Amino acid sequence: MQITRRKLLFASGAAVAFSASMYPMFKLDAQGVAPMGATGMKTLADKRPTLHADGIRFGAYDPHGDFTGQAGVATEHLFLPWEDVDLDSLALADAYALERKRNVLITVEPWSWDVNWRLTSDELRRKVLGGDYDKNMQAIAARMSAMKSPLILRWGQEMEDTSGRFSWSGWNPRDYITAYKRMVDMTRRAVPGVKVMWSPKGLDGLQAYYPGDNYADLVGLSVFGLEDYDKIEYGGPKTFSDLLRKGYGLVETFNRPVWVAELGYEGGDSYVRPWMNDVTLKQADFPKLEEVVYFNDKDVHPWPHNLGKPDWRVVRPAKA
Repeated sequence: MQITRRKLLFASGAAVAFSASMYPMFKLDAQGVAPMGATGMKTLADKRPTLHADGIRFGAYDPHGDFTGQAGVATEHLFLPWEDVDLDSLALADAYALERKRNVLITVEPWSWDVNWRLTSDELRRKVLGGDYDKNMQAIAARMSAMKSPLILRWGQEMEDTSGRFSWSGWNPRDYITAYKRMVDMTRRAVPGVKVMWSPKGLDGLQAYYPGDNYADLVGLSVFGLEDYDKIEYGGPKTFSDLLRKGYGLVETFNRPVWVAELGYEGGDSYVRPWMNDVTLKQADFPKLEEVVYFNDKDVHPWPHNLGKPDWRVVRPAKA
């Protein structure tokens, strides 16, 4: 059965019941590489990032529990729709993070993960600005107020993306900023110590959506490297630095700490190994980069060029 991201929110909070050892890997060759895949590329069976002692901090969205027992993980990332969700899972996530001394980054997506419940972009915008969804955010903030872990709120991410992936993306910047500030103010009243992350995708035009320094303790970006996509789109493979550079350059002028709030990479051995090494490596080109947070699951949206939904997971489970 394919598990949806909605269900995986609960698994993340209860990941003490999961372990990387529960997910046997393909049989490896002498280099720790799985057999040839369908594309003819040798792929690593475990591609988790190298954590450098003096490097960038690391966190993960980890519904499969592959990072449950790993030291050096600073942040536990949760995704949360504000409709059709059981908020009791936040208490489980809090206990899990406290035991491991991790921060909790909560991405609140202002919709339901059930496509049948979703409004059009214009309907959602009108209702959010009209206060119809205040009670949804207030309910989440109330649960956050009972959590003991250090908390970071990330609301309505990738707002400058006009691909149609998210219902709140591509709004008029003034309307988005008004909605974003409304949700941040609501959360801060309930959770005075919460940090807030303003998190564009990293595309041209993001500057128009910046809510101001008082509403951005942190800036988050999204960076995903897919070898097959790089070959089609760019004519060859791209490194982590290649794909981070544009977005970082667009946000560094805000003078805020920068995170990669969503990170993933997938491809053959020669593509993946540099990503594994570089994502937590301090680089002079990115002095404001403080943390990268891995998205340890299959993508929930298909990629262009008929590439399907890439599997970013660091540990490859055995085929059935």
